[in-house]
Amino acid sequence: MSQDYPYQDSFNRVLQQRAMAQATQDEYNATLTDFFKYLENFNPTYQRDHRVNQLQTPDVEQYLGMLVDARQIQNQTYNKVLSHLNVYFKFLFSHSWTPYLPTLDLKSKPKQAAQPVNYQWVDQLDSLLADPRLHVYTRLTLLLIAHGYPVQAFLAPNFTATLDTHTWNAAAQQFLTELHAFLAPLQQRFQSQDWLLKQRAAADPHLTLPGLHKYLRPDQALVGFSLSPTVLYQGYLVNYLRRHPQLSDREAIAALHLEPDSIDYYRRLARHAD
Repeated sequence: MSQDYPYQDSFNRVLQQRAMAQATQDEYNATLTDFFKYLENFNPTYQRDHRVNQLQTPDVEQYLGMLVDARQIQNQTYNKVLSHLNVYFKFLFSHSWTPYLPTLDLKSKPKQAAQPVNYQWVDQLDSLLADPRLHVYTRLTLLLIAHGYPVQAFLAPNFTATLDTHTWNAAAQQFLTELHAFLAPLQQRFQSQDWLLKQRAAADPHLTLPGLHKYLRPDQALVGFSLSPTVLYQGYLVNYLRRHPQLSDREAIAALHLEPDSIDYYRRLARHAD
């Protein structure tokens, strides 16, 4: 079975031995998968021969810097990612699979005051979909998140195979017509019916999260708010809870596919949203 990053199976066994919750293990795996996908695409050290034992502090700093600059992550998320990477590299070092501890000299960031969540963008979706200045992939990201799909779901291969769009409104249908015209040559070239495809020849035609951010980043100045998929998804959740205050926790968890321990957090965000 292929692995998403070096020594994944061995690392997961260590996480399991720590009696760690499955959701936390999933977070570790998501961080490391994203980290190594980023290295494959943008890091010369790793691109040369894909050897994890060559990675040093500047390589990790490059990734963390991208998270701050391109994805605009908050300090709390930065610290969590750094912690995940730190645990992973200590694991490698303890098995002599790397001579370096590239996270050793990297410091966590101070806790930030909570930023108000932008939930209004969901109510502006129709006008955003009709804005020709925004890239098709930017508008598609907004459309899918506004229908409750997190970025991990819609970047996955074959996501569209079971996607039912018939009940979406007229503005969404008009955008989908434009989307299909844009995608037709790409889908034919790659022999794929998926929607988020690279525009250059590639062994794997599916757009990665770093690749998606290359389309989102320039459009942020046009819309005037963060287009980070994580931030957008938070806004969607807050918007939904504000529109459906009568839902019980169980109903909201089922409707939004949330972890039970996170519903209180999002209800607090909804109550305090401007």
